Amino acid sequence: MSERHLLVLDAGTTSTRAMLFAPDGTRVATAQADLTQFYPQPGWVEHDATEIWTHTLDCARQMVARAGGTDRIAAIGITNQRETVVAWDRQSGDPLGRAIVWQDRRTADQCAILRQGGHEALVQRRTGLILDPYFSATKMRWMLDHWPQAAAAGDRLAFGTVESWLVWKLTGGLHISDASNASRTQLMALDGAGWDAELCDLFGVPGSALPAIVDNAGDFGATLPDLLGEPIRICGLAGDQQAATIGQGCLATGAVKATLGTGAFVLASLGDRLPISAHRLLGTVLCQIDGRRHYALEGSIFVAGSLIQWLRDSLGLIAAAADTDAIARSVPDNGGVVLLPALAGLGAPYWRPEATGIISGLTHGTGRAHIIRAALESMAHQVHDLAAAFAADGAPWRMLRIDGGMSANDWIAQDMADMLDLPVERPADVETTARGAAMLAGLGCGLFPSLEAATHMASASTRFVPAVEAGVRVARLAGWHSVLAKP
Repeated sequence: MSERHLLVLDAGTTSTRAMLFAPDGTRVATAQADLTQFYPQPGWVEHDATEIWTHTLDCARQMVARAGGTDRIAAIGITNQRETVVAWDRQSGDPLGRAIVWQDRRTADQCAILRQGGHEALVQRRTGLILDPYFSATKMRWMLDHWPQAAAAGDRLAFGTVESWLVWKLTGGLHISDASNASRTQLMALDGAGWDAELCDLFGVPGSALPAIVDNAGDFGATLPDLLGEPIRICGLAGDQQAATIGQGCLATGAVKATLGTGAFVLASLGDRLPISAHRLLGTVLCQIDGRRHYALEGSIFVAGSLIQWLRDSLGLIAAAADTDAIARSVPDNGGVVLLPALAGLGAPYWRPEATGIISGLTHGTGRAHIIRAALESMAHQVHDLAAAFAADGAPWRMLRIDGGMSANDWIAQDMADMLDLPVERPADVETTARGAAMLAGLGCGLFPSLEAATHMASASTRFVPAVEAGVRVARLAGWHSVLAKP
């Protein structure tokens, strides 16, 4: 390996990984460690921030060794599960409690109070986001209200999303957050340079505890020498869904990607146009380069791959996620079974945090394969409803690019094309989140002259075209919407 590589740290929801990319986009190596999931109460989801850090460091060290040493690495890019909040002590550098994960619903009542107080219009206008426990601000307030150690920390208190936490640990105290992650907290206005004082007051979050907001590509400091052998510059930062959009090459206005991971997240690039939705979609910063913001419209589905994990780990219906493709094909249809996957409420475009899951249409003739197939079908049903909302907001889809773990399932990719009645493309290497972070790091360290020039790192794709009769599509969607309408 004569050329220098890009090291990506991908701090996801269910695992922490590090990947090594060549400048041409080839993924050279990967190290991965599963992340412990804590569910202390119904609706609560937590991670151990120290475990995120130690797994990240261990995986990074494996990749440095694989590269042949720190001198073989041009820069580090970091991508992360968004909205998850870490609180730590600036003096000790230790977390003050477990991280509250984006899936967590404990602040639903707090959001309802703000909504009833008439604040949602202001929040949505400033941030592009609705009032929902999904976002970071109410999580931060909850920590202050329920953790004496956070309330007593005073000027020592630091809040941050996961990339902010990792940069702090890697650099020994640099407290920053990139614009894409900051735009998910509900504390930054989409058209504002820093944290919004009125929003901080509304949510009760002290601005002094928040990191500085920076670009997605640039020089963000270097790792401490003793961590990886020698310092390595950190040059790319992005939330996972924005990174995946970049990794798919969806930079032009109207380009759309869907990442099918733990949840499912659809982003459509809007260029420099501020995203405004009348159909419960979200506005977000796609990236900020040299202080200029590029925006996107987003639809967030809370349960996707985690539904398959639930079928495996909680119900024991499958031995491995990969088995679902063959099982779905083993029956001609869903046998009348419709599954509403509201295991963590419903996200866009419904926004029903109180919703719970439903399996409808069970009979003596229902078998395991019907339930599994209905679970897979629920993915395309939700994405179909998102496509309708995007179109109503003036951002219709012409095709869809998919990535993430679930996209490797050919049955799911074809079913999505059938239900959307649109072509669906899947890259040969579905690790587009990490690739997007590598592209940003390459731009930040000067390997690429522009983000557009970095899109050569994207891999070739497989195309799935609609192959189902219109009547079948209409009937399935009617069944889905009838279950969706149930209280």
